[in-house]
Amino acid sequence: MSNRLKVTPNDLSAFWMPFTANRQFKQAPRMLVSAKDMHYTASDGRKILDGTAGLWCVNAGHCRPKITEAIQQQAAELDYAPAFQMGHPIVFELANRLVDIAPKGMDHVFFTNSGSESVDTALKMAIAYHRAKGNGSRFRLIGRERGYHGVNFGGISVGGIVNNRKMFGTLLTGVDHLPHTHLPEKNSFTKGVPEHGAELADELERIVTLHDASTIAAVIVEPVAGSTGVILPPKGYLQRLREICTKHGILLIFDEVITGFGRLGAPFAADYFGVTPDIITTAKGVSNGVIPMGAVFVTKEIHDTFMNGPDHMIEFFHGYTYSGNPIACAAALGTLDTYKEEGLLTRGEELAPYWEDALHSLKGEPNVIDIRNIGLIGAIELAPIAGQPTKRAFSAFVKAFERGALIRTTGDIIALSPPLIITKGQINELIDHVREVLRAID
Repeated sequence: MSNRLKVTPNDLSAFWMPFTANRQFKQAPRMLVSAKDMHYTASDGRKILDGTAGLWCVNAGHCRPKITEAIQQQAAELDYAPAFQMGHPIVFELANRLVDIAPKGMDHVFFTNSGSESVDTALKMAIAYHRAKGNGSRFRLIGRERGYHGVNFGGISVGGIVNNRKMFGTLLTGVDHLPHTHLPEKNSFTKGVPEHGAELADELERIVTLHDASTIAAVIVEPVAGSTGVILPPKGYLQRLREICTKHGILLIFDEVITGFGRLGAPFAADYFGVTPDIITTAKGVSNGVIPMGAVFVTKEIHDTFMNGPDHMIEFFHGYTYSGNPIACAAALGTLDTYKEEGLLTRGEELAPYWEDALHSLKGEPNVIDIRNIGLIGAIELAPIAGQPTKRAFSAFVKAFERGALIRTTGDIIALSPPLIITKGQINELIDHVREVLRAID
């Protein structure tokens, strides 16, 4: 480890940290200085078991050789190339590799740099697609309460997390929201996909009646809502959404920024649930979180609708300076190689039953009011402290870090999503950390 990494900066004020209690952090910084496989190393030398795959993104574990080597080689060969009216071989190779593992029918890929950008790209595609088809009246976008679709204006407009929306004005117009599917009175402590709530998809019919289908461009949902606290789709819910969208000519967008690339034990949630949307947004696991990258998958029908007019004209006026960045592409190819060689896109299916049993062993621990799981995702919902929402879970986060485990909290929910390389022994270790934390906090 270099000396630079051992030193804590003596002035933390310049960096305005994202989604962070800045004042609290800077009073007692939690610094990570290196990582390998399942562990971070803190600035004081302690090993920290990664129970969250960074931020839901390091699916293959940390500092994996193929990814590191791919980045190093690419940086020395071609560091940057524009994607506007130009190309480089590696971006086409990556697109082909991604289409090979994508759900059947997802034949084309548009590259972005993050999940937020993938979502805004998908929303623009949906509206532009209908215009290209001569249906310019279809401008409405339907999201879902408690949905998380990144932090750009399109994403927070269709998203439904109040704190992400309330400070930023009127947002996009023409947006409506389905109800969320969290039904604790019926589904608490369910193992896997809950039984109750598929009928909530029929709320889309009510929205169609209110606005008329001729004004609705797309519905966007997370197959499994992650950042809001792991909310699962009831049995038959996603299938019903697909049916209603097809019936009314509405595009269905799956936000798979979290669920893509093996998180559920299948390459994509669309595979896991057997429901194929029209557009899939991804990021995070596409490059193992190492270099920022996102990818939007679309059907041949959507792509080909834009391919008209004179050949020399731009078909879709959208893109980013770093779309298909060569080094990001190299990281993604190294990630795909690692996934393939180690069977990581389906390893979660093998581990899911063990993960489920370990997670639900926390039932009965202090203040635990619900436990939810699917694939290698878990949530432990805690009773909030009266008048101090989020404090109990945040205390658990801090205490877990002190004990040597990284967990994530949202509201009063502990969310877990370890790298897909986790062993059964490490599952036990992670759950034991959480158990001891629950017993130690107020």
